Amino acid sequence: MTAKEFLMSLPEKVQPEALDGLETTFHFDIEGEGGGQVTVDVKDGQCLAEEGLSGDPKCVVRAKEGHLMNVLKGKLNPLMAVLTGKLKISNQGEMLKYAKIFGLM
Repeated sequence: MTAKEFLMSLPEKVQPEALDGLETTFHFDIEGEGGGQVTVDVKDGQCLAEEGLSGDPKCVVRAKEGHLMNVLKGKLNPLMAVLTGKLKISNQGEMLKYAKIFGLM
């Protein structure tokens, strides 16, 4: 599975009850083969993923495809990825709020 495939499959993985009362927009800008740009919206108890960047994001995540996949597979500690610049997150508080819901941690 590529990083883009993982991001596009988030709506199927997220439990709708975990989204009650939550609203956010994430932009994922993933470099490399298997990457791409993906917008993930949470609103009205739903999670939607679409190709491209749309809307006004509360959090922007930038990474190389390999680094993001290593975080997702548990091969790279998310904190170390951020501290070493392998994973750039514009609003870490927002990411922490949703990381568990999205299955990123």
